[in-house]
Amino acid sequence: MESRNPIFSRQAKGNQQGWGMPTPTPDQLQGMYDTPSYAPPAQRAMTIDDVVVRGFITLGTLVVTAAAAWVLNLGMVAAIVGVIVGLVLALVISFKQSTNPVLILGYSVAYGVAIGVISHVYNDLYAGIVFQAVVGTALAFGAMLTVYSLRIIRVTPKFTKFVVAAGLGLMGLMLVNLLAGFFIEDGIGIRAGGPLAYVFSIATILIGCFFLLLDFDQVERGVRDGVPARYSWLMAFGLTMTLVWIYLEILRLLSYFSSSD
Repeated sequence: MESRNPIFSRQAKGNQQGWGMPTPTPDQLQGMYDTPSYAPPAQRAMTIDDVVVRGFITLGTLVVTAAAAWVLNLGMVAAIVGVIVGLVLALVISFKQSTNPVLILGYSVAYGVAIGVISHVYNDLYAGIVFQAVVGTALAFGAMLTVYSLRIIRVTPKFTKFVVAAGLGLMGLMLVNLLAGFFIEDGIGIRAGGPLAYVFSIATILIGCFFLLLDFDQVERGVRDGVPARYSWLMAFGLTMTLVWIYLEILRLLSYFSSSD
């Protein structure tokens, strides 16, 4: 029976006409035996679904750990340890661009402990403030995702430089305030609860929201460029770290208004 496969049909006709494949020489046959008959599997490219799943795992680990730390009421010592361990892991992951899920989930556990303890303290002082901060963080995430999807704000190289520079400036001010606090009460006043503290917290939240836009752009570029799927862990880490930043700053801002009531 004649094959309907055009490749096989063409090869059969070619053999009938006398122009088939030439007979391999002994050296060619030996080379065929020496060459592996398989190719190494290609790495699967990252998809949006990969980032979503890893994001739920990373953020879910943080939330579960925070809830456990809240219920157990571990105390500020545990929170300080969690912040230090989480900061070290975050620096290692960021500078090495590590996609190791153990390191990333370790960060989630460490910061989960810190956030659970801090949230418990804030909620004891101002009842209901944690729920408000969680809602505010969710709204910020949804708003930035909408802004990015509709291209209301485009992530250009100039915009990226501005956001990174602003973020470094904020960290510099917080460091100066910390050092000044050893010599002057309330430091330079950006965390003292006054008008300057309101402005600083609002600016910090806005910069955090802009970093969400950078995170979304990084995910989109990674999917478009076909980076390996393991990088979805790194994308999830970036999103989680930014959400932690926004949540803590919203919590602090709400405490200013609560304390003034």
